[in-house]
Amino acid sequence: MSLSESCAKALSDKTYEKRKMGAVEVEKMVFEYNKAKNHQQIKKIIDTLATQFCISKDVNKRKGGLISIAACCIALGPQDCKIFMNELLVPVLNCLVDSDVRVRYFAAESLYNIAKIGRQNIIQFMPEIFGALSRLVSDPDVSVKNASELLDRLLKDIISENSSVFDLPSFISLLRERVLTKNSFARQFIISWISILNAVPEINMLHYLPDILDGLFQMLEDVQEIQRMCETLLQQFLKNIKHDPSAADLSRMTNILIFHAQNANNELIQFTAITWLREFLNISGTQMLPFSSGILSAILPCLAYESESKKNIRDNAGLVNNLMLDLISEKESKDELKNIDIESVMEVLKMYLLHSSVNTKVHSLSWIHQFFIEAEDEMSIHASNLLPVLRNIINDSSDEVVLEGLTVIADIVKSTKEQDAEINKYREFLDSLLQLFREDKSFLDNRGSLIVKQLCALLNAEYIYRTLAEILTNDKENPRFASIMVRKLNSILFTSSELFDLRTTLRNIQNPKSADLFVTLYKCWSFCPISTISLCLLANCFSHVSDLVLIFGNLEMTVDYLEEIDKLIQLIESPIFASLRLTLVSKNADSQNLQNALYGLLMLIPQTKQFDLLKNRLQCIPINYIINASSAPSIESQSGIDFINLKKHFELVQKNHHKRKISNIIVKQESKQDK
Repeated sequence: MSLSESCAKALSDKTYEKRKMGAVEVEKMVFEYNKAKNHQQIKKIIDTLATQFCISKDVNKRKGGLISIAACCIALGPQDCKIFMNELLVPVLNCLVDSDVRVRYFAAESLYNIAKIGRQNIIQFMPEIFGALSRLVSDPDVSVKNASELLDRLLKDIISENSSVFDLPSFISLLRERVLTKNSFARQFIISWISILNAVPEINMLHYLPDILDGLFQMLEDVQEIQRMCETLLQQFLKNIKHDPSAADLSRMTNILIFHAQNANNELIQFTAITWLREFLNISGTQMLPFSSGILSAILPCLAYESESKKNIRDNAGLVNNLMLDLISEKESKDELKNIDIESVMEVLKMYLLHSSVNTKVHSLSWIHQFFIEAEDEMSIHASNLLPVLRNIINDSSDEVVLEGLTVIADIVKSTKEQDAEINKYREFLDSLLQLFREDKSFLDNRGSLIVKQLCALLNAEYIYRTLAEILTNDKENPRFASIMVRKLNSILFTSSELFDLRTTLRNIQNPKSADLFVTLYKCWSFCPISTISLCLLANCFSHVSDLVLIFGNLEMTVDYLEEIDKLIQLIESPIFASLRLTLVSKNADSQNLQNALYGLLMLIPQTKQFDLLKNRLQCIPINYIINASSAPSIESQSGIDFINLKKHFELVQKNHHKRKISNIIVKQESKQDK
């Protein structure tokens, strides 16, 4: 045996003082052997301590062995300890996980003494030491934990002093494994090590940041002290990235940030991730475009936040949203748009069109609109997939969403290259729009005007009205809805500034194109007699109005009709019909025909306020204007329109309407009798 019997007995004693005396004797022996260069005998002593003491079932022997191994290292000194460093460290590291608290404490103390003597000689064993230490800092015993903290500080000093010989890539692998720990003490330990390495001038931790960034973000959910440490570290990293972007792999980190930016359960993590995305956009610009779908997935739901506590997240997400929009709108970015996976972006945007938040839906629609502007050719293939979702959007409770949705619908229609296909898109959408109006009258009442006016402003108002008229004219099954819809379209026609050009076109029926439009609208407008009168007055078809007024005498003058006539008289007094009122004093055939038409209307209504209004207007015409009317041809006669056929069509529509009404009454009566 390499140890004397008295020394072995002392190392096994239950008292620390005797074990310490035994260790001093071992130290003297090793010192003398080392002085004599008797390395073989030194090895025997260390092996004896490792095999007969450090792994003994006797706790006191294990403690004595650990003290003695540290004494061996002290005796060898800084230069010669490296020869036996492996033999010295292995038994100590094994004892760091001992079940006995005091053994773990003495193992930590022994390792501290070995590190203090060996310094740079222990660097090659750093992976093993770090692994053991990362477990030790979470030890439930306070004394062991305190000892591990002293050891930790010493190791950091050693690494800082010898960074040039430190195997950083291997160490980063250890960090990557342990950075995902959930233990708060272990997290604090990891953060402190990353901070130390980041502070060493010779080490550029940005190269390795993608390996540990995910774990650092997860640490932001820990207790306040860990949060504060981690925030400070992340702020320093972001500052370093802004100073030297080329040193960091932003692409690898972007997906990590996108993932954490969607963590709605932790405000700090979400805010920090979005802040990093914002800075990455400022740094990399168009290089971030390939991540568009992921970034939009993260920020669009954040725009829905309304609580004061999440205001900073919402505002930050808004900044990211605007930066992204600016990127795809820049002329210099046109070539970069090909790097965007538009299909995946559209899937994200379609998903958020179904979101409950107005703000999220509006921004999603704005994105679709922007893509139609910047990448129209690529977007045309997505049009058919978007339309079903957009049909629901225009029934949204928010006007802002509806208007933005209509803008996108207009983009879809305009993106269709072939004329026939464009016409089909028009008709397909307008047909579905009318179906929505049929199914929900409140939707028509509340949103009908807004939708039609916006469509006319965005697209071709003439074609909108022509197509709607054609669809309604062919709707033989539901003339009541057609009548309601015509009344709505007529009101929009006469009251909306968006339809000024369309009104101008209809006033010029001498033009064949205008005359054709008038005939198309007339056939549809025939479902509503008073709207037909309004249309004819707008088109200067005054003689035909007189003929229609006479037909009214054979119609059932309901309260609804009388109310419609009242509205028409109010309309005649509005700025829209200023030119019509001037026609009354124009001394031509149109003037005479108009007077006859208006007098006919006057005879249809009871003597109410509206009766007096129209009567007073007609009394303003000088008598000589009536007597001395010119024989010049009227505008109506110059149009080439077959008004006789139009009159027959009007009468037929009203006749069918009356028959259907009578039929419905009979059905209701029979139903009551059956009950």
